[in-house]
Amino acid sequence: MTRYAIDEQRGALIAAWATGDGDTAGTVATLPPATPADQRYAVARTLTDLSAALWHAYTHPASAAEDDLEDGSEGWRRQAERDAFAGVPEAIAEPNLPENGMIVQSYIVVEEAAHRLGRALHAIGDTELAKSVTAEVHIEIAAVEQAELGDLSGRARQAVVLSRADASPVQVAEADRLLRENPFGPDELFTAVDPTAAAVAAAHWLHAAASVAAEVTGQSLTAAVLEADGITGLPVATLSIVLDLLEDGASPHEAVTELIRDAMAVAEGEVPNPVGLAEAVAEVQQAVQRVAPDDEDALDHLLAEVRTTPLDPARPALDLLEDLLVGIDGCADLFAEYADDGGVDDEPGDGVAGDDDERDERDEARVAAVRDEFMAAVRAWAAANAERLV
Repeated sequence: MTRYAIDEQRGALIAAWATGDGDTAGTVATLPPATPADQRYAVARTLTDLSAALWHAYTHPASAAEDDLEDGSEGWRRQAERDAFAGVPEAIAEPNLPENGMIVQSYIVVEEAAHRLGRALHAIGDTELAKSVTAEVHIEIAAVEQAELGDLSGRARQAVVLSRADASPVQVAEADRLLRENPFGPDELFTAVDPTAAAVAAAHWLHAAASVAAEVTGQSLTAAVLEADGITGLPVATLSIVLDLLEDGASPHEAVTELIRDAMAVAEGEVPNPVGLAEAVAEVQQAVQRVAPDDEDALDHLLAEVRTTPLDPARPALDLLEDLLVGIDGCADLFAEYADDGGVDDEPGDGVAGDDDERDERDEARVAAVRDEFMAAVRAWAAANAERLV
């Protein structure tokens, strides 16, 4: 979302938003010099609130609601928020004003946020400021609509730091292209792609990486991940959940959005799976009984495992994307452990610096060759199973 603030030195209203690389800012309008401070900040605050409501409609689309669009349902409510975009300019221009000590308020957050911004501008009563702010709102709405279409250029780029409950096919395809070029995840995944869509593609490539590693080790996918965890610390819980879902027939889109939606619900104070949580608590209680009462470290470790979501609720899509990429790298390390040594000379040199340098070069070449072998196998698996990503 875009945040708005007052530049006191210049007497200007400014806008700032994230880009994935850092924040950028621009001037929206110069404020009338005589405007009281509370009225200035009211405009900045209500503009920020409106932006938050607009982007909330993006991160919580009706398509991601578990129910249908019947009156009163969650999907119906989300669609009402999205439909309210069209009426925002009118609400700003002609806001509901107090009458006889009362004021009409809308239950639709986007609509009410627009009315509140309109009332803040009405209090100042400056036509030029109202025009500039309205133009800014049009830009913000266009950015949300652009992001919905999968185009994250310009102002819409701020979507790269948001967690969305659904994924654009356009963005998934772009993330898949980037991972095909570099299965370990290029920086562009975090700066140019919606993180939910990037995680969907990354789940597909994790499946490929784990399958390749499992084949060379002769283990199941989750067993391979557990062994890889012993080489490089991995977020085993998250990776196991994703791989289990994929092996059970879920698509990468289904597996990823389920995890992200649950984490988003946790962030909003909900318990998405109370039965599962109760079962997890019961398992931990049984485990606690098998631990010595004075072993506080073991007890703390067991209790820490009880979570409503394996993801960071504050940034679930980005957290999941990071975990999946770490998992791919861990599978590469496991593959390398089982790869043939290729004739590398493991005997110590004769002490001559040149011999040591040559041996180091051969070792580096072998490591690079194994890495390339792994990537080739992963690319082949991902291409052969590309239909799972659609």
